[in-house]
Amino acid sequence: MTKVDSRPMKAIQYKTFGHSDVIVLNDIEKPVIQDNEVLIRTIATTVNPMDMKIRSGSLQKGMPVELPYTPGLDVAGTIEMVGSKVTRLKKGDEVFATTFGGTYAEFINLNEAQVSLKPDTVSAHEAAALAIPLVTSYTILVEVGQVKAGQQLLVHGAAGGVGSVLVQMAKALGAHVIGTASGKGIELLKSYEVDETIDYKKQDFTKTAQDLDIVVDLVGGETQQKSFSLLKKGGKLLSTVMPPSQEMAGKFGITGQFVFSKPSFEKLDFGKKMVDEGKIKTQIVKTMLLKDAAKAQDLVSTGGVNGKIVLEIKK
Repeated sequence: MTKVDSRPMKAIQYKTFGHSDVIVLNDIEKPVIQDNEVLIRTIATTVNPMDMKIRSGSLQKGMPVELPYTPGLDVAGTIEMVGSKVTRLKKGDEVFATTFGGTYAEFINLNEAQVSLKPDTVSAHEAAALAIPLVTSYTILVEVGQVKAGQQLLVHGAAGGVGSVLVQMAKALGAHVIGTASGKGIELLKSYEVDETIDYKKQDFTKTAQDLDIVVDLVGGETQQKSFSLLKKGGKLLSTVMPPSQEMAGKFGITGQFVFSKPSFEKLDFGKKMVDEGKIKTQIVKTMLLKDAAKAQDLVSTGGVNGKIVLEIKK
């Protein structure tokens, strides 16, 4: 076990669950790394919808966290220190990673197995914005969906932070991709050469998309309920926001599955290759300072953000 210097670091925390006004910027101790861990000096992290769900306390039954809590699910930065059993990475490497909590801070310690070298063709800010979407997209499309070239794929919420990367990965895998969005999101999807776009505010997607192999649900609610009948027998309804009804899945002869993505450098490496080949790009909507995390979370909470809001940590 190795300890860094004793000077405190800045971190966003909250001591009670609630609205964004519970968020404060604190001085806390720097992490202690284990033998299989690396210490990352954070350059950038992003705001994800899950951050607000955790902050509200609504996930405490299924995914409990201890208070005070430092939020954050993705990170890009530079390795400051490595544990004695770390083999792939070294001090000074530019890296990115996903995790569960702790990235809204100047430093974070992570298991080497979660951390990948940053794509060569993007900045640290862009790498942070890509981390969660790449891991989630791989989990849905490759690990669970087992997408094959030529399959028909519908993505709900296709212009969001995850959706916009997922449609690009699906295209790179050879799928015929249909994406739902609205407003400027439609133009974003067209710029990614999505095969078909549906403006869900103006069009009824149930009339347009039929006989699908896979539906990726990043929205939930009524949108998910209307999607069961669009799948062919043996198709898959995969959701990151709410477990699909098994009764409905059985009725239509499909697989309905809630998908949770586990961090791994292999998933990041898979996506990183596509990024460096120019097959996947990211959309940063706004860059804000760590101290403005509450404002940033409120912006994401209002909805309609086509891309990512990045929090940067300055030395």
